[in-house]
Amino acid sequence: MLNEEGPSPVIVVAESADVSDKAIIGDGSKIWHLAQVREQAELGVNCIVGRGAYIGTGVKMGDNCKVQNYALVYEPAVLEAGVFIGPAVVLTNDTYPRAVSPDGGLKSAHDWEPVGVTIREGASIGARAVCVAPVTIGRWATVAAGAVVAKDVPDFALMVGVPAKRHGWVGKAGFPLQRSGENWVCPETGATYVEQNETLREVEA
Repeated sequence: MLNEEGPSPVIVVAESADVSDKAIIGDGSKIWHLAQVREQAELGVNCIVGRGAYIGTGVKMGDNCKVQNYALVYEPAVLEAGVFIGPAVVLTNDTYPRAVSPDGGLKSAHDWEPVGVTIREGASIGARAVCVAPVTIGRWATVAAGAVVAKDVPDFALMVGVPAKRHGWVGKAGFPLQRSGENWVCPETGATYVEQNETLREVEA
């Protein structure tokens, strides 16, 4: 459903994109060449779906999300507001994938229960990273390029490697935080964070 009436920002859909008429696309969103947005997908305001990206049936995206070229966002993924998905990222949805059943018959969509990846507000997933469902990526966390995430990620965590492990913390600006006494400080914004029991929270100004 593309609502381009009234003073709202225009929705841009490239001619070669495949967008279901049963998808809901927020004002100001842009869907580029060869991208596919499936039925019942919901995109918020000002979202960007890059070239060749795939947004699965019923995927939910909040406002101001960016899904870069050739990323695969399989249902039932949920992306909260301000999420960044890098090029060629994969969000899986099948814990025990098989093409066929034990009897050798080809499996259909009715033969398994999809499970999703949830990405909380402001988090970023680097290029070619894989998030193995079911898993939740915390608020403002960063998953490094090429990482494989198979466990839940806390807010503000910097995740690196295969399998991904925490290698410090990042702030809302995306920069690695620096230790300052008992606290952590963002070198870009000066915001202060407190760590307790392997979790981090921002100190209100």
